[in-house]
Amino acid sequence: MKRIFFAIAGLFICCWLVACASQKDVLILDERLMVLERQNQELQKRVKTDLVSSQSTESTLRGQFAGIAADMESLKQDTRVLSGRIDEITHNLDRKATASDGDLKVRLDIIEERLAQIERYLNLEASGAKAPAAAKPEGTTAAVAAPNTGTKELSADQLYAQAKAAFDAGQIEKARQGFQQLLKTYPKSENADNAQFWIGETYFNEKFYEKAILEYQVVVEKYPKGNKAPAAMLKQGYAFIQLNDKANARLVLKEVGKRYPKSNEAKIAAEKLKEL
Repeated sequence: MKRIFFAIAGLFICCWLVACASQKDVLILDERLMVLERQNQELQKRVKTDLVSSQSTESTLRGQFAGIAADMESLKQDTRVLSGRIDEITHNLDRKATASDGDLKVRLDIIEERLAQIERYLNLEASGAKAPAAAKPEGTTAAVAAPNTGTKELSADQLYAQAKAAFDAGQIEKARQGFQQLLKTYPKSENADNAQFWIGETYFNEKFYEKAILEYQVVVEKYPKGNKAPAAMLKQGYAFIQLNDKANARLVLKEVGKRYPKSNEAKIAAEKLKEL
């Protein structure tokens, strides 16, 4: 019996110990489960927070990228505009380079053609193309009777002085006739170039600018070293301005400075060019 009793007691103790051990394990497992649940909840919160933060960051980045893209497009547009302006400036510089002094002779040929057209339009023969006066013996000076008078004959100096006085008095037609008479009678007179210049001035004063240009051209071509050549070319430029032909006016005024750089007319031409 004792053995049975001890066996039953031992069995009971073992069961109690097993039960106690199982309850302890269960408590440990419950605690671990609770810890895991808390960790899981914290992890879920972190995931949600990170997700929200990620979405916010993504939205912010998208906005920044959109702004950068807009700025890039604006810069591209500005670059295209600047490129177009650079091309335009380059083109204008090329045109100016083409119209440099190297091509001035070509432009002057165009002016000469323009003069020829004016001459044909007016049906007017330039003074330089007039038939020469009757030949006179070398070293002699012919005399001429004063116009419309039966008085004494006038010398070249007297004719010039008389015509110039008429011009200064505003008697333009009378002055022109006097200068023309001088050139016809005394073509080699020392005042021939001056007379030719003043003929151009008579037309300029009457606002017959095309005729004035032609008469000034005779001075430039026939008396290139005369004292009136720079003035004649300068007045050609002024006449073209009056005709509103600024392109030819610029070319002529530039040529004054090129041919007669030390003359007063060259300085005047340079100042006039600044106004065009």
